[in-house]
Amino acid sequence: IIITMRIVLARRAKTLLLLSSPAVAVSGGVWEASRVVQETTAVYRGVPSSLPVRPFSSHAALSIVTATTQLRGGGASDSPQQRHASTTAYETRAQPAPGTPFHYAFPVHDLELAKDFYANVLGCEEGRSSTKWQDFSLHGHQIVCHWVGSDYRCVDYFNPVDGDEVPVPHTGLALTVEEFHALAQRVKDAGIPFLIEPHLRFSGMPGEQYTMFFKDPSGNNLEFKAMTKPENLFAKYNVVDDATNEEETK
Repeated sequence: IIITMRIVLARRAKTLLLLSSPAVAVSGGVWEASRVVQETTAVYRGVPSSLPVRPFSSHAALSIVTATTQLRGGGASDSPQQRHASTTAYETRAQPAPGTPFHYAFPVHDLELAKDFYANVLGCEEGRSSTKWQDFSLHGHQIVCHWVGSDYRCVDYFNPVDGDEVPVPHTGLALTVEEFHALAQRVKDAGIPFLIEPHLRFSGMPGEQYTMFFKDPSGNNLEFKAMTKPENLFAKYNVVDDATNEEETK
């Protein structure tokens, strides 16, 4: 097959067009490469190309893709970065969340502690990493821990929400009720103290939800919540907090 390919490449410009198709270099695999080679051979010989397709070895397919890359100016002439990218081994441990996953990067004071917390306590799957940062999948959303120095700790501010002093800034997810209770138990089992214990907030209101707050090892605040009616996550109405009620009753 490879000998045939080389002969064709040398003698027919038309064949070069076939071999430079995305089918070989991107999506072909072994089966598609076999089809292209048979059609290429048929063009050169002047015979019909509607022949039965037979799979052939992955080594042959790899050789064809490599040869095609070199014809396009790739292969040996690639930059070091391009060659490295084409040979980097990787695995995909999690899939993106449906729709448009969010990206959130935040500082940490100890990358190893952060890895242990987000992987083993929250159950996040690891993604890309370096010696200074680590990607995680948080239910299919991309969060990134960036090491910024051992002195970092999150600076807290507080705001009253339905009787709770809520720390800000904070981030997290809106889970299902079942996921919320499972995570709450996981956090308890890990001995992580809650800033705000898991409980029901805005009871009887359109925004009724379970909520809990706790910190990661660098002091970053995390809130996980679960709407009792998920369709009401963005219900628009004015919430009157306890402090305002006290003022109004004076």
